[in-house]
Amino acid sequence: MAYTVPKLTDFSEPELDKASDELRAALKEESDAVSNETEWKLFRDRWMARKNGILTQINDLWLKAAPPDAKRRVGIRVNELNGDVERQVADTPWEYQTRAIIGKVAGKAVKAVLGGAQDAPLDITLPGNRRPIGAEHPIIKTMNEIVGVFRNLGYSVEEGPEIETDYYNFEALNFPPNHPARDTQDTLFVANQESKPQRDRLLLRTHTSPVQIRTMQKMKPPVRVVCPGKVHRNDAPDATHSPVFHQVEGLAVDTNITFCDLKGTLDHAMKALFGSSVKTRFYPSFFPFTEPSADVQISCIFCGGRGYRDGGPCRNCKASGWIELLGCGMVDPNVLGFVDYDPKKVSGFAFGMGVERIAILKYGVDDIQLFFNGDVRFLEQFG
Repeated sequence: MAYTVPKLTDFSEPELDKASDELRAALKEESDAVSNETEWKLFRDRWMARKNGILTQINDLWLKAAPPDAKRRVGIRVNELNGDVERQVADTPWEYQTRAIIGKVAGKAVKAVLGGAQDAPLDITLPGNRRPIGAEHPIIKTMNEIVGVFRNLGYSVEEGPEIETDYYNFEALNFPPNHPARDTQDTLFVANQESKPQRDRLLLRTHTSPVQIRTMQKMKPPVRVVCPGKVHRNDAPDATHSPVFHQVEGLAVDTNITFCDLKGTLDHAMKALFGSSVKTRFYPSFFPFTEPSADVQISCIFCGGRGYRDGGPCRNCKASGWIELLGCGMVDPNVLGFVDYDPKKVSGFAFGMGVERIAILKYGVDDIQLFFNGDVRFLEQFG
């Protein structure tokens, strides 16, 4: 007669011993009766099925039904029986037979694939089929390298949407309403938004500076972030321009931030990217969101800053010995006002650089379009 889990009314130690012994005896008897795979599966399900298996039944009829003062000793017995059942199911000979059959079948299949019907030995010393591994795109590789330099300086990474509002892309960055960058000749606007207020109109971001505004809105000083990402401008593609390119911008806001901190940070970053012998110099420029603003040049990495090489003028720096690389400046107090920072208590600096421009210098590429054409012959050089 098949074993049935009894409903206990007496939870004393002797009664628990008696019920446990009866269960173990039934388990052993049913295990010994298994003679094929079908019977083994039925045996396993009868004892271990989640909904109505015997293990589930003893949990319901013994442990859950036990009075509070007996819960602990009943729980110990139930755990022991769970372990006994799992071991018995695993040790049932049919499982080992099934494994052996599977192993034999797999071995024959391998031989059939390698040597047809012949029992040719398998030479495990032969090399396997190597799957070609890809490599980072040179733009992504350069971007990660730039970000890594600033991560080592304690900067965190922030990202934001590529479709921005006029407010975040221009207004909050101190661009006046009549600024040329707002024209469709320079910026790619989403169509059919004439009915919206100007600040709510959508566009493809022209720089990653909106991420700086979003970051300052959700964080209080001190702030040190770099903002990598893709940007869009209405430029005709040629050897030096693309309507889609990438930037890494940075922002630091804290008490007593000065232009000296900006110069030291960027000088260190340029040396980390191009070598310790590289020099930097700053000269005045203008950006709506920084004051004062500066453009940064590095000494030419091709001619060593001499302005000539190979017996003639250096074409990369146009014989000047310097290459313009990025823009920077101290954050304009008006920008701090947009995010409710007190410009009397905190100050900051910002900078931005084009990833493609740096990649062109690092890898000696003469046409920016090569980065976007998807020509494997070009890209595999960076693998």
